[in-house]
Amino acid sequence: MKKGPEAGACPLAIPGNLVESNPDNNSSDGASAKEKDMLSSSGELENVQLKPNRETSRKKLCGYLNKLGIKGPIKTWKSRWFFYDENKCNLLYYRTAQDINPLGSIDLSNASFDCKVENGEGVFEIRTPSRVFTLKAISKQAMMYWLQQLQMRRWEFCNTQSRFPVGSSQLVNEPLAGRTNVVYNEDFLPPVKTPTEAVGLKAASLPAPQTSTALQNISLKHPWTEIQNTVYNICGSKQLWGNNGNIFTFSDFQEHPEDPDEQQKAEGEAGCSEKEGIPEEGKAESRLNWVRKARWMNSGFLGLPEELSRERNPMEKVSVLQQQILTLTEEVKSQKELVKLLHKALEAAQQEKRVSNMYLTAAEDKDRLELVRHKVRQIADLTSRLEALEQEKKELEQTLTLRESHIQELKEHVQLLMEKNHAKQEVIMALTEQMAQELSDPLQEANTITAETLYKQQEEIEHLKDDIDAYKTQNQFLNSEIHQVTRLWTRVAENEKALLMKCACLQARNCQMESKYLTVLRKLQEAVPDLPSSHAKLVRNLIQEALQWDVKEEAEEGFNLNPVSEYDEYGFMTVPDYEVEDWKLLAKIQALEIKSNNLWSQEVVEKPLRDRWNGVGELSPSAELKSLIRSGIPVEHRQRVWRWIISRHCSHLPDHYQRLLRQSESTEHPACRQIELDLPRTLTNNKHFSSPTSQLIPKLRRVLLAFSWHNPAIGYCQGLNRLAAVALLVLEDEESAFWCLVHIVENLMPTDYYSDTLITSQVDQRVFKDFLSEKLPRLMGHFEQYRIDVSLITFNWFLVAFVDSLVSDILLRVWDAFLYEGTKVIFRYALAIFKYNEEEILRIHDSVEIYQYLRFFTRMITDGRKLMNIAFNDLNPFPMKLLRNRRSMHREELEAELCELEQIKAAYVKERAEQGPQDLKEVVSEEEDEI
Repeated sequence: MKKGPEAGACPLAIPGNLVESNPDNNSSDGASAKEKDMLSSSGELENVQLKPNRETSRKKLCGYLNKLGIKGPIKTWKSRWFFYDENKCNLLYYRTAQDINPLGSIDLSNASFDCKVENGEGVFEIRTPSRVFTLKAISKQAMMYWLQQLQMRRWEFCNTQSRFPVGSSQLVNEPLAGRTNVVYNEDFLPPVKTPTEAVGLKAASLPAPQTSTALQNISLKHPWTEIQNTVYNICGSKQLWGNNGNIFTFSDFQEHPEDPDEQQKAEGEAGCSEKEGIPEEGKAESRLNWVRKARWMNSGFLGLPEELSRERNPMEKVSVLQQQILTLTEEVKSQKELVKLLHKALEAAQQEKRVSNMYLTAAEDKDRLELVRHKVRQIADLTSRLEALEQEKKELEQTLTLRESHIQELKEHVQLLMEKNHAKQEVIMALTEQMAQELSDPLQEANTITAETLYKQQEEIEHLKDDIDAYKTQNQFLNSEIHQVTRLWTRVAENEKALLMKCACLQARNCQMESKYLTVLRKLQEAVPDLPSSHAKLVRNLIQEALQWDVKEEAEEGFNLNPVSEYDEYGFMTVPDYEVEDWKLLAKIQALEIKSNNLWSQEVVEKPLRDRWNGVGELSPSAELKSLIRSGIPVEHRQRVWRWIISRHCSHLPDHYQRLLRQSESTEHPACRQIELDLPRTLTNNKHFSSPTSQLIPKLRRVLLAFSWHNPAIGYCQGLNRLAAVALLVLEDEESAFWCLVHIVENLMPTDYYSDTLITSQVDQRVFKDFLSEKLPRLMGHFEQYRIDVSLITFNWFLVAFVDSLVSDILLRVWDAFLYEGTKVIFRYALAIFKYNEEEILRIHDSVEIYQYLRFFTRMITDGRKLMNIAFNDLNPFPMKLLRNRRSMHREELEAELCELEQIKAAYVKERAEQGPQDLKEVVSEEEDEI
């Protein structure tokens, strides 16, 4: 509970703040300009005539209400003076209007309002997350006025609070919706006219409503506040206010009329007072005193009671001017502090620029290490800011949960009221029909119903009609309350979305900074042999600290928008586990880059793409579907799309897969042994296949055995196990995975691609070299210079469609397009991979290092969107017709070469046969010769 002058600032400020004016726009207000003249020139104070302000005034929301209090098991109504604080959106309540300290407050920012007919006339409730306040107005009109005004003030405050300050959300591209006013629809309750006798400042001059006993209205929960208010009312009314015992002085001040007629009436009354002989100087003095009181109360000098009295001598006027000088002096000080802060910010920016220049011009590693430490401190600062945003987000989530629960309660309450209203209407209809039947027969009515009974029925009907009107009013208000709460909830959701986007951007930046930091450490790690011993030790310590940090632990410690878990949705490891110690730092860098790319793209790219997929109904071949599949199929749609693609090209024979399984059980296939050898080597980076006891291992075995019987010409070839494993992970069903394997081998890939000779696979390598020379001539020339045979690297790419070569997220996007379009997708992505890393490869000038780089460089590609744009946009397109022509040309050349080799082999065998077997006895070994 607040005490002292600060707590009592709100009621004291009521007279001075009755009319809200703009202090910065005094030129448009004649009264304000003349007030300046009155305060600056003491000789003309008595001759100034104040003009009434015709601007729309904003009245303070205050008045007496009865509050339901609980004393043990007894519930009593207590009269309280309520006043709305616009700064904090709190409804303060006092025992009387003259009290300086409030007894308590009600937070309206998270509150909802309700009125129930069964509670009685004028009774309404304010529900906060912690408590329910039951209040009672003197009439139904006053109750509805309070509810509507509280609704409007809550809406204005929430809109003001929900908007981001300028410059606080620079990372959010789209600002939130602007502030909108409350619109009363025709379905809602129309604005209620102000009950001036019960609400407003004039009500403070009226005596407080009396209770049954004097002690009943005393607040026993706040004895200290009661004592303070009592002493203030006794002493302050005599010492500070003279003969006037009420803080709210109404003799010196008149509210502005709300319409021109009332204003003219007020001016007429002022003219009558002049005719009655009221001195002009007295009127000016009275108005001047009121203006001074208003200005001093607005300026915040509420703790100086002597300034609120009438100034009747020059000394008091001098004191007023001195206080104004102090106010301006404080304002100048605050402006100077602001200038100092701006200077500091400018110096920090200049210092950052100088540090960057020093880093670029530094000749020694010592200076660069110092700059690295500075970046580490910046990372710690960003981490602290991120934690603050996480805490703010948790608070918003709690608020959102509370509001959702409250909206649900309101909906249930409205439904209950509608059911009650419907039941009462049925009762009214039944009674009306009964009355019509009884009135149709006057003789029977005279014999059965007396006049008194008929009067009671009519009276009951009137009461029911009143109840219907009351329920209609209640229903209209509750509809407006639900509408406003829903809009506030929507605004909170928009704010939460904006904060999530901002937090995602901050996390992405943080990941980029950490990735750059680790990259610098890796470069230093390579240069450790050339560094001094002290510097080398420092670098090793920094690298050790970086390796101890774990992505998974970081995600578990606190809030994370897109945590990098150990495995993705399909069980692939998200962070590679390199066995080489020097590559572990590289794995950390890769994990951070993956996380950064996911955070940047989740709202900008992934969400719009997911929305487009959600709008796709029945699948049918089209250019739009092709574009969507190239962009990547979301996880929730991938299984459905893959099944549709396979069903278009493979006719599922009934029980065909089951017959193949029975055949494999009864007869052992020759490829069974090779299948058993390859099962433990399938997708070792996936948790569903990494162990011999994994659940998918038996399913994979059955799929491969069934395919070996389905296609005896191929039987089994190394690489089919990885194709079937990916199909099992996505489709989850054995039979669907079997038909997916059939579709790849028999429809997508050319004939003899998986035969014993792998002749078509070799043809594709020659075709790919042609495309590589055409699309990337610099890179191909670099390979020829150092005698690099790219087919040693790319052969496995084509054979298994990049399985175990690309990161799982990029791999599945490649498969999406591959299953729909065919093998040209593999050529496109193979060229895109080399284009993605072209500059890095060109910087290597050693054949051994080039082979080492090509061995793992595909695992370092983390930006799948960039790779997709290179594959389908940057590279010039080549149609399937061109691919088929190249294949046929190289196939003829390869077959001719193979035929020539066969001839050479046959000639050699024939020559050896003609020579005949050599006599082993003539051959003497070296050992026998030595003996």
